[in-house]
Amino acid sequence: MMYLGGLVQLILSALLGAAAADTACSNAPSRLHLSDPPYDNYLYSDCHSSTHVVVTSPLKTSNLKVIGPRLLIAWPSGNSGAAAIFVPEDGSTGTLAIKLDKSETGNEIEGIYVQDPLEYGVFGWVNFNSSARLTIPILGSIRTIRDYTEGGNVLEPTIQDGIVTTQGPNGSASYCRTWFDHTTTTCLMFAPTNGAAPIRINKGPKWTMTFGAGTYLFNAVFNYPQMKQLLPAEVLNSASRSLIQSNEDQTTSLSFLSYSDKLLAGTWRFLTYFGRDSMITLLLMQPVLSEGKGGAIEAVIGAALERVNNTDGSACHEEVIGDYATFTHKQAGIASNDPLCDYKMVDTDYFLPIVLKNYLVDTATGKSRTSDFLSTKATFLKENNGLTYKTLAEMTTNKILAATAPFAKDGGQKKENLIKLKTGQPVGQWRDSANGLGGGRIPYDVNTALVPAALRAIAQLSKSGLFPDHAWWGTFAEAYASVWEDKTLSFFEVTVEKSKAISDVQSYVSQSKFSGPSNTGNIAADVTFHGLALNDSNNQAIVRVMNTDDCFRHFLLNTTDQKQLSSFLDQTAEHILQPFPVGLSTDVGLFVANPAYGENDAYISDFTNSGYHGTVVWGWQLAMMAAGLSRQLGRCSGANMPGKISRPQIILSVYAAS
Repeated sequence: MMYLGGLVQLILSALLGAAAADTACSNAPSRLHLSDPPYDNYLYSDCHSSTHVVVTSPLKTSNLKVIGPRLLIAWPSGNSGAAAIFVPEDGSTGTLAIKLDKSETGNEIEGIYVQDPLEYGVFGWVNFNSSARLTIPILGSIRTIRDYTEGGNVLEPTIQDGIVTTQGPNGSASYCRTWFDHTTTTCLMFAPTNGAAPIRINKGPKWTMTFGAGTYLFNAVFNYPQMKQLLPAEVLNSASRSLIQSNEDQTTSLSFLSYSDKLLAGTWRFLTYFGRDSMITLLLMQPVLSEGKGGAIEAVIGAALERVNNTDGSACHEEVIGDYATFTHKQAGIASNDPLCDYKMVDTDYFLPIVLKNYLVDTATGKSRTSDFLSTKATFLKENNGLTYKTLAEMTTNKILAATAPFAKDGGQKKENLIKLKTGQPVGQWRDSANGLGGGRIPYDVNTALVPAALRAIAQLSKSGLFPDHAWWGTFAEAYASVWEDKTLSFFEVTVEKSKAISDVQSYVSQSKFSGPSNTGNIAADVTFHGLALNDSNNQAIVRVMNTDDCFRHFLLNTTDQKQLSSFLDQTAEHILQPFPVGLSTDVGLFVANPAYGENDAYISDFTNSGYHGTVVWGWQLAMMAAGLSRQLGRCSGANMPGKISRPQIILSVYAAS
């Protein structure tokens, strides 16, 4: 109760006008308000901690079965947070509106840092337009909150049963939960202000809280160790710091996701390490990111190496940390708080040598840092403790060479020797939703772009002396790369005769009830594209879905088969210029998938504008397509530097928007 008493004292101190945040920070807090109704997002960072607060207040046009009043607090450290789900106490669904009020300082969010007992967090003032009931508190892991909001309202009883509800003084009330580590505690507290009614606790199987109309102080704190955030000037290199003024929102967002030991995937729903996402970010943004020890580039590459599986060289897709890691261990009958890694993806491995080469071989800073960086010893995973980054890089390299050898050998250019999803896994690359590959098992992007690009990178790393104990790797990798570059595209090629293409598009428009024009008058010849994958669940040889994954090959490779390259560039240009549903172009960008030529009703129902990888736009795919085509056009003038980007501020803007 002493811990709870200290937290209640924080509330009372704030109510009396005392400062709840430590003032020792030398820099003013970083704040960003992004409004996208029904969501209001507030990013707050200071020298102690970082917090994302999301207020959801449904609009009249909102789907009230999905969107309800909600206050959510997300912390990068520990991939943790707190959520409060509200319903109207009086009146019908859709009548309750919530918002944050500004304090006397003009800010909606203020920071909390207390040394004894140690607490980090934020406080602010939430306003209800009418009486409200807090029906569901969720405290602990972002994964737990996401499982509820996106997993069909699933709540784990052993997590929820740990929440303690307490009535405090002056009409205040709190929810607190100690994590499975028996050390960390998350608390969410409320107290009435400006004459608002005292909070009433409703006892029962699930204790709820009732609030009156008016404004309540809320206070969200936890005591988990914090990470070191990189400020905008630390994320960007010196040549790109003008972006801090010209693209303030984007650079503030980038900083919020950047830490000295890793970059995080998007907030709030993920807010932890994802290997593929981090390395794609690096590939697109390397011209503007900081180099050297403590910089953003080494944070990305170091995080990937730290998390390599030392049994087979696989690169980590997603880490599991904090409360959810302890919970996962507990489910397996293990008492441990150690982090875990997910290794189910097949594409992440191939990004690692590419980013290593782009930094350690292609930049002056990287060359000067090679010895010190690769001699760094891993500390994140217990099983990797003491292994050097060089050793871990060699493990992944060895895995890639072994996996790609069968296809590269004489007579080995067969479908069965291409890279497949792992046995028992329905996903394995960036289109990692249930229907993202249309049931395919051999992904187009991995085989035609990532594999040969990784092999080219391994060859250059070897030639630069990075693998002295494996001098032959460079020769083998170079030879393998040529075969994978030249001999994989044909496996995925789809050609639809003109009259059939017109019929397919018209049929798609009819079956999908697409409200726009068919644009079939634009089809002047046979339509050629490369399908998403091979071997789908309906036993078709190719998943006949037009897509944007051409961008990987344009961005990552300088192929030498000129006839093939010309044809490939031509068909890509045709797709991105032709309006949907003939091609991929729309007023808001390129759709990442077009199922019109699929000859499969399932594709029409799976690849929709509500599908995660359906007829939707992904910002980074737009950026990679633009950068890839720029690279290929640059080869005409000799400007063939790998990954060269002429306007990094555009890439930064697209990244932040995605």
